[in-house]
Amino acid sequence: MRRAKGIGQEKFALEFGIDRPYVSGIERGARDPTITVVQRLADASEVPISELFAEIE
Repeated sequence: MRRAKGIGQEKFALEFGIDRPYVSGIERGARDPTITVVQRLADASEVPISELFAEIE
């Protein structure tokens, strides 16, 4: 979603108060974010939290 909006990891991380390496780890599946971080990612991406858990087809 971040990439679809054309926002780089650095800008996204700075704008929403999340460390860039942490964002990278989440995107690669190497990190397990807390529900608080998932909510922040959803808010930052302007999508409902449930959309982050939707199955990818």
